[in-house]
Formats: sequence, structure tokens, C-alpha cells
Amino acid sequence: MWVATVPHQPAGPVPMIFTARPNPKLVCQYLTKPKSFRFGAFGIRLRLNNHKVSAVKKQLPELETQKPDSEKLRVGQEKGEGFDLGWLPAFPHVFIASMSNFLFGYHIGVMNGPIVSIARELGFEGNSILEGLVVSIFIVGAFLGSIGCGFIVDKLGCRRTFQIATIPLILGALISAQAHSLDEVILGRFLVGLGIGVNTVLVPIYISEIAPTKYRGSLGTLCQIGTCLGIISSLFLGIPSESDPHWWRTMLYIASIPGFILALGMQFAVDSPRWLCKVGRLNDAKAVIKNVWGASEVEKAIEEFQSVIKNDGSDLDSSWLELLKEPNSRVAFIGGSLFVLQQFAGINGVLYFSSLTFQDVGITNSALASLLIGVTNFAGALCALYLIDKQGRLKLLIGSYLGMAVSMFLVVFAISFPLDEQLSDNLSILGTVMYIFTFAIGAGPVTGLIIPELSSNRSRGKIMGFSFSAHWVCNFLVGLFFLDLVEKFGVAPVYGTFGAVSLLAAIFATYFIVETKGRSLEEIEMSLSSDFMSRDK
Repeated sequence: MWVATVPHQPAGPVPMIFTARPNPKLVCQYLTKPKSFRFGAFGIRLRLNNHKVSAVKKQLPELETQKPDSEKLRVGQEKGEGFDLGWLPAFPHVFIASMSNFLFGYHIGVMNGPIVSIARELGFEGNSILEGLVVSIFIVGAFLGSIGCGFIVDKLGCRRTFQIATIPLILGALISAQAHSLDEVILGRFLVGLGIGVNTVLVPIYISEIAPTKYRGSLGTLCQIGTCLGIISSLFLGIPSESDPHWWRTMLYIASIPGFILALGMQFAVDSPRWLCKVGRLNDAKAVIKNVWGASEVEKAIEEFQSVIKNDGSDLDSSWLELLKEPNSRVAFIGGSLFVLQQFAGINGVLYFSSLTFQDVGITNSALASLLIGVTNFAGALCALYLIDKQGRLKLLIGSYLGMAVSMFLVVFAISFPLDEQLSDNLSILGTVMYIFTFAIGAGPVTGLIIPELSSNRSRGKIMGFSFSAHWVCNFLVGLFFLDLVEKFGVAPVYGTFGAVSLLAAIFATYFIVETKGRSLEEIEMSLSSDFMSRDK
């Protein structure tokens, strides 16, 4: 099922052509679905009227009878003729891209236990500031990587950007593994963060652009699954570090292996057909669509791509200032807000410092506590894999944050009220596990998936870069102040705040998030753009 990329054929980028007339065939595809897109609190709603449909149908009757391969597979499944395997051609490419998330998860957990051994061996044991610097410099690198990713992917495409990002990932892991001074460890962690920052932006973009519309949500959850498996792997591999003070070097050497796999695998993966079309490599784009989506999708997909490009222009000419214009400014606001709410809902406070939380309720084995968190996270991600294309992004996101709020309030209740000690401990553990599980069902995978779905083809990379930069800033702040706030105010007030932010996030999603299930990226973009154009008239 692997499809090698067609050799590069030099061609200039598609010229920028501004027109207010959308492609009539594209209009027909989404006018036949009388649904509404909205950005609630701003009173913005797009209505697709039924009376326009019949006229377009008469002009283009051939679109009514054409069925994509995925639809034929679905019909065959209902008749008992076989399983729906329309996702399979795209899976190897998505799997390789998700290796980046495995690395992300691995580096989240790799310093959880060994930081004590590293500090002792390199001579800064007991210095909490330097220990915190070794951990947090990773986030500084990730922030810079996120900001720069949008520009790189616009110019080079996803495949080459993935391969370039493996260079700091591999070098950083090797430098850290053989470090003999604090400076070397900090340099290595910074380089790893730089690569991770690029990849966390890149993976959702890549998956959203190569996955068939019907399976985009399920394939997108592989990001979360990869992160969970990376965390669990680092926790298992970290067990010997409790008895071997030099084991941390082995763990960091191991961290370089997925980087080599990613660089090699991307040599055989396909590039985004949307990007190929934008840079004028039309034959390459058609080849990718034929092999990954099916031959029947080629003509329709190319028409959609070109219609959007003609209206927006090639994103090779886009700039950061375009994020200040509608509808990009609204999507960037939603993307940044979603990540701010996600982080201040406390997920990384719970993940990074889960052992301390469990100590307060009687579980002193930090490895066991962290492993329980990792397995729970993985189970929730598997549920999201099954539900996201059936229930939709919006239901999962709202339900996830409501579940997180209830979980945090349960922990607060268990700690604050005079209960039997055993009952209090059990409720606290249950609340923490429920929190991680409900996060993994919606707030984790949906946040990274829905932002590229709402973003325009022209500015997708920069909107994602902006959104993830907000993520890393908030991630840093939570990690910096969480322990101090717990020591000053206690666990209950801090977790109560996490619960309140989760409720706020559920309300935000209700009023601002658009359901994108079952719609192509071009259909979503044309609908939102048409809505803003109608407001300006």
C-alpha cells in the first residue's frame, strides 16, 4: 500500500487569481447539504438554502450519479460483502507521520524519573532552578519550532519538512545522551524541543490533507495514540533508572531511533496533494489522490483544490499579517483559545506531576501512578478513534470538557469534605483517572484536528503555528507555577480552578466551534469564506 512520490517536475506556482465566482461544481457538492456553519457569540451563521440546489443539479446531473470508492465500500459493508477498508491506503503514511507524536510522548516522560540521576551525575542536584531549566528548555525550543513551521511547510511541503525536523530531534537526543556538562544537556533538550515544535504543527496538517474526508477524524486521532504510546514506553524504559544511575543515557540514545525511522519512512510517504496542486505539480497531485483516495476521486478533488486556489491564491505568497483579516483572524482566535483553555484546564499539570497528586491520596509508587495515567490516556484515545467520525468533533469536545469538570470537582469533594480516609483516597483516584480518560476522548485529539479543518488552505500552516505557540506558552506557565500554587493553596483550590476552566471550555466550544465531520476541507473553507463575503456586502 506504500506509494512512492512521483519525481519532481519543475513547474511554477499557480498564479494568484482573485475572483468572487466560486466553481459551480464545488457549489453543487455542498449546496446539496442544507446545513449551517456558525461562529456563535459573534452571531455569524452560514445557511445553505435548499432552493438553490435544484438549479445547480439540473446543470450538473452527472455529479448526482457519481459515487466515490469509499461510498461503494460502505454499501458493500452494509450488504455484508466485506469490511470498510477505505482508510487503508492512507494509513501507512499517517502511521509514519504519527511517529513524531510517539517521540513527543517519549520526551514528555523521559525526564520524569531520570532528572534526579542526571542532576546528581552532572553536579546540579538540589538546585530546583537548574532542574526546572533542563525540563523547560524543551518547551522554549518547541515554541520556536511551532512559529517557524508554517513558513517551512509552505515552501517545502510536509514530507521534506518532516525530514528536516528529524535533524534536531536526532542530534538533540545524541548530544543529551553523551552530555558531561549542564550546558550540553540544555543544548540537547533545546534541539529536541525545536524538532518537536515543528512536528506537533506538521502532523495534524499532514493528516488532515492526505486523509479521505470520511476517515479524517479517525486517522487524526492517531496523533493522540502515538503520544500515549510514547509516554507509556518512556515510563517502562525508565524503570531501571531507579537502580542504575547511568540508565538515563541509554534512554536518550533510544530516543534517536524513532527519528531515523521517521526520516526514512517519509522518503516513501506521499506529499499532500493540496500542496502539490498549489506549487503546480498537478500530475503528482493526481497520482497521490488516485492511490490514496481512489481513482474516482481525482477529477472532483482537483476541481475543488483549483477552485480554492483561484479564490485565495497560492499560500506560497501568504504572510503572517493575513491572520489579522477575516476569516483567518476568527479561526486563529478559535485555535489559540482552544489551546489556552486546554492547557489551563490542567492536563499537563496532572500529567507532569501525577506522582505528587497520587502521593497526596496514598499512592507512593510514582512509576505505578504514571503508568496508570498513561494506560488510561491510551484507552481514551482508542475510544476517540472509534467515536470521532461517528459522533462528530463538537459532541466529543463538549462532552470531554464536561467530563473533565465533573472529574476535577469529584477530587475537590474527596479532599475538602470530612470523609472516611479510604473513601476519600478512592474518590480522588477515580476522579483523576476519569479526568485523563475524558480528556483523551475529546479535548486531546479534537483540538489538534479541528483547527486545520477550519483553517484556509492558504493560511493553514501559519494558523496552526500561531495556535501551537499559544499551546507551548501556556504549557510552560502551567509547569512553572503548578507546584507553587499547590504548595500555597493546596490541591483542592487548584483542581477546582481546573474544573471551572473545563466548564468554560465546554461553553466556548458550544458557541464557537463548527461541526466539520463528513465535509472536505475545501467545502468548509468555501462555506466560511462565502459567509464572510456575504457580511461585507
